[in-house]
Parts: sequence; C-alpha cells; structure tokens
Amino acid sequence: MTSSQTGQRWLRELFVGHPRRFHNMFRMTKVIFFDLLALLEQEHGLKGTQRTPTSEVLAITIYILGHNETFRKSGERFQHSTETLSRLFMIGLQALTNLSMHNIAPTDRHFRSIPGHIQNDERYMPFFKDCIGAIDGTHVDARIPVENQVPYIGRHGSTTQNVMAVCDFNMCFTYVVPGWEGSAHDTRIYHRAVRDPQSKFPFPPEGKYYLVDAGYPMEKGLLKPYPETRYHLPDFARGNRPIEGRREIFNKAHSSLRSVIERSFGVWKKKWAILSKMPQFEFSKQCVIVVVTMSLHNFIRRHPSRSDPEFDVCDENESFIHPEAYELRPNNRPRTMDPNPNSAPSSFEGTGATQMTNIREYITDQLTQYHR
Repeated sequence: MTSSQTGQRWLRELFVGHPRRFHNMFRMTKVIFFDLLALLEQEHGLKGTQRTPTSEVLAITIYILGHNETFRKSGERFQHSTETLSRLFMIGLQALTNLSMHNIAPTDRHFRSIPGHIQNDERYMPFFKDCIGAIDGTHVDARIPVENQVPYIGRHGSTTQNVMAVCDFNMCFTYVVPGWEGSAHDTRIYHRAVRDPQSKFPFPPEGKYYLVDAGYPMEKGLLKPYPETRYHLPDFARGNRPIEGRREIFNKAHSSLRSVIERSFGVWKKKWAILSKMPQFEFSKQCVIVVVTMSLHNFIRRHPSRSDPEFDVCDENESFIHPEAYELRPNNRPRTMDPNPNSAPSSFEGTGATQMTNIREYITDQLTQYHR
C-alpha cells in the first residue's frame, strides 16, 4: 500500500465533510456512527490494533457490508493488505455479533402496550389491537459448494439461504433464523424455530398474535388471510374492481398491516449491498452477515435521531416498498404459495387453529361494520 491517502486520513476527511457523503459511504449518519462506535467499545468488545483505531475497524466493517467491496478493493481504499483487512473485518463482525444478541429482540418482551402504528390508525384500531408484529421469510444470495447446492436452489434458480424474521411495527427485527436452504418451506422453518428451546423465539402472550401470509399455518399466535381471496395490495390497486365481500375487506386490511415486514426487508436489503451478492465466505460467516446487518438495521432505526433516507421514504409513504424486498423472488413479485415440493398446503392448520379462525371472523365482522 503506497498511497499517502491512508484509511485514517480518508476517514478524517469524511468526519468533517458533507453529511450525505458520509452516509453514502457508511449507510448511516455521523451521529449514529459515533454512538454505535461508543457502544461497541464499551459493551461489546470492539478493539483496535496498535496501528488501527476502533473507528477505522468499524468503518472498514460497515464499508464492506454496505458496498460489498472485495478485500482487495477495500484494502486499496483503506491502505491495508488483504490479510490485515480480513482480520480487521472479523474483529468488527464479532463486536456486531455481540450487539445482535441484545438488539435483535422486542423492546418490550411482554408486549404490554398496543403498538403506536396500530393505536394511531383508524384502519387498524381497534380491530388489530392484539397484533404484535409480522413474520415472513426472505431469500438472501448464498455461496454454496457445488456438491451441496441442490437443496439451496429455490424457485428463482440460484442458490440462496432462506431467512425467517419477525419484525415489529417500528420496522425493527425482533427475531431471525438464518441459514436454511433456499428450497425450505416457511412452515418447516417456523416450526423448527418455535420447538427449539434454545432459539429464544418471542412467543406472543395469550390473546396476542403475529400476522403471516398464506405460506404459514393457521395456529395459535399466527393470523393468516382468507384463502382463495384477493390479498396482495397491488391486486386491490389494479383496475377499478371494488372490494367485494367481507373476506376481501379483511384481507386488504391484513395485507396493508403485514406489509411492514416487506418494507423492513426492503430497507435492510437496500442498505446492505453485501446481501445481494454474497462473497465466497464459509456459509457460517454468510449467516453471521445476515444477523449483523439486521442488528445494524435495528440500531439505525432505534436511534433517537430517527434520521435515515431509506427509512424516511417508507415513513412518508406507507405503501412504498423498496424493490430490493422482492429480490430473488419469481418475477420480483410479492409471494403467493410456494409451488416447490417442500411446500405445505395453504389449508394446513396447527394447534389453536379454531381459536385463530374465530379471531379472524370477529375482526372481519368488526371491519365489515366499520366499512358500511
């Protein structure tokens, strides 16, 4: 490395430069970066080296995650050898992994209050007052050895990992299960997660529930839409066909509220470019990258400044979903039922299905009366 523009000099220039330039490089504002740096130093073990301060370690890590640059190109940017850069990246990943153990979780583990997103919107209140979030799966590009690729090839024809996530109505991830094969069905992933006592799944209290789409079973704690009925918001927006019947009234409200997880996936994938074309890392490290980028997503969103352009556009227009949310899905469309052989039928019902069906009927009756 021979440039006089060392990584530290470049960072100092960015620290005093235009805010937009800093955000473009590190996917967050300066205030958020320095608050994150302080937290990682004080509570999550972020260390520098004799020649590289913690601020540069964090900057290197975030730069690679946000731009998906190779170690060679990032080494040129920060004036480090590939070996040194790889080592510093791993230091940063470990600190962010430590953070993820604390901030990928509900802010209120007892779900005692009605989410403001519901409480302050007459479309959802009081109908969905017991809803605490949404669950869905999304696909992330994966690098898999040729001999192991078959189960990771999903509907789109490329190798992916299927990631199941839970989000709240603040667009923060409260639970994540990375690492499943791209062909795995969401029901299988969900049941494995909730049956694992070590997984720390945030179970809803009695009477509360998550919104899910047709790929999940109707069972205790999961509220899904009516089958064989218009559901996705683009289907309602297309043409001049009015809403027909009580089931469509429910499905449209359900779809609108559940879209929070699509918006969350969209912001997450847009911000962290590494997710769209994963480097040739060991698969375990690819899973770590999924988790730490979700942790960064949450830290940015929960920061008191509430300042971020990717989130802002979703706040200003609730119907807007970054197109990255639909990457690696057929035709870049919202998902319907998965036709692959590992799929579960949409009529599958689990324990407590009758209770959840009754809740759906009650909400539907309330919504129908409201819309008269």
